Order: sequence, then C-alpha cells, then structure tokens
Amino acid sequence: MSSSEDSALEALGVLGDPVRRGLYRHVARAPEEVGRDAAAEAAGVSRSLAAFHLDKLVEAGLLEVSFRRLSGRSGPGAGRPSKMYRRAEGEHTVSVPPRSYDSASRLLAEVVERAGLDGELQAAARTAGESEGRASEGGADPVEVLRARGYEPFWEGGKLRLNNCPFHALADQFTALVCGMNLAGIEGLLDGLPDGEGWKASMDPLPRGCCVALEASGEGRKSSPDL
Repeated sequence: MSSSEDSALEALGVLGDPVRRGLYRHVARAPEEVGRDAAAEAAGVSRSLAAFHLDKLVEAGLLEVSFRRLSGRSGPGAGRPSKMYRRAEGEHTVSVPPRSYDSASRLLAEVVERAGLDGELQAAARTAGESEGRASEGGADPVEVLRARGYEPFWEGGKLRLNNCPFHALADQFTALVCGMNLAGIEGLLDGLPDGEGWKASMDPLPRGCCVALEASGEGRKSSPDL
C-alpha cells in the first residue's frame, strides 16, 4: 500500500470516534472558522475534550488552524489570540482495491475542453439534474437535496451559499468547464424538483466554497428553514 493510501486510511480512521466525527462535521459545515468554545457547545462536550479532538483532526490533516483575537483588539492587554479551526482543503479518498477515477475524470475533462464541447456537457448536466430532481421524493426541499449531494448549504442574508464544492480538485484544473457544468446541473435539479419553483441559481463563487449561489422567492424561502 502506498504512503498516500496509508495517510488516507489514517485520516479516515480518526473519524471513527463519534465525538470527533461530530466536531469535524460542525467545523466542516461552518462558513467561517470555528473556535474551541463554539465547537464544544455544538458537540455538547467540555472545552478541553473538544480541544483534544480538534487537535487530533489537525494532526490527521482534516482540519487547519489559524490564530486571531476574537475581541478584534490588538496590542498590550488585548489577550492571547484564540485557536481557530476550519476544514482542510486536502482530500482523503480510499478505494479497496485501489482505483483511479480521478485520473479518468481529468482525462475526460481535458478531452471535452479541447474539443470545445462545453455546451454539450452543460446540456447533459442539466438533463441529469432534472432526472435526479424528478427521482427525489415528492416535496423534497431543495436545501436538503443539495446537502445530501455534499454542497453543505448555509444562508447568508437572502442567498443560499454552498460551502463545499463536490468537484473541488477537478474545478481547480478546469474551472470554467466544471463550474459551467455544476451550474447547469443545479439548474436542472431545481427544474426537476417539485419544490424547486421560485429558486434561481447563478455564478457567485465563494473563496473557499462552491462557484454557485442560490436565491429563492418568498414561497421558496419559507419552505426551507434556516440551517
């Protein structure tokens, strides 16, 4: 087994503890960095226990750390900076036996880009999205459907932001191609969902998240509780 596979297995093994798994999910879904106090409260554990598990997640490469003063003050008397956590950008995937789907997807994306088939890809993504929407259970909430697909949605004012890009590695290399496909797929999904009427998706990228944001009319917004 390669060192990368060993690292992936070790990282995923860290999530075997239910408290640690809950802390990771809370930090990963948060739109901003999370401090120890907030993480402990969300997980229902003591601050010291949360700090222990959070640092184990950092050691495994699942979380990243930064330091800042939560008071916003600086200089003498401002206090020590707090340790803040956010989801690490790296990915950990394990396949037994080993597979190389990422290599195939990059090759296919390169062929589509070189052939100028962006429009055909977007049309296919929209059709696939519509099919997924129609196949969802009746009355499926668009927010919950997006969450189930790994987008980690959250409300920011009147916009539904997507904290995670499910195609992150591929989008880094083929940004225009993959983001166009992603937008078309979400548009198709909304068209296919019974509760998708009144929702609009558009390009509005987050620095560390998805390239698409959504807005809903009054009725659509009422049907989706705050996250």
